[in-house]
Amino acid sequence: MNTIAKDQTIRGKSLEEQPPEPSDVAQLIIEVASEKLASDIVMLDLRGLASFTDYFVVMSADSSRLIQALEEDIVSTLKESKLSIHRREGTAASGWVLMDCSDVIVHIFSPEEREFFGLEKLWARAPQVVRIL
Repeated sequence: MNTIAKDQTIRGKSLEEQPPEPSDVAQLIIEVASEKLASDIVMLDLRGLASFTDYFVVMSADSSRLIQALEEDIVSTLKESKLSIHRREGTAASGWVLMDCSDVIVHIFSPEEREFFGLEKLWARAPQVVRIL
């Protein structure tokens, strides 16, 4: 798996030469989420289904503390990689945080909020690129 933050390159090109592919950004987010103990991590490919983004990365966290920690670690890793979050919604206390990284949208849910919103059902036609239980 690519570790963008360590060498600032993707496929042999520096980030200054070429912005990373959305799939590489999503994989980086998945790597951080997995290391920080998020559960049921899913990457949905929305290309061809939605005009506003290429991928959703959806994950669950069992507590508001873990939601907050995941958000902070993802933000930190993206900043280290010279990537940015364009918009942020929700709070850890509400059980849902959304981070809009343009071509990748990250959803961190409590299990209850994830079931309530049902994004995987809503976007059932989107192929699951990655699923880590």
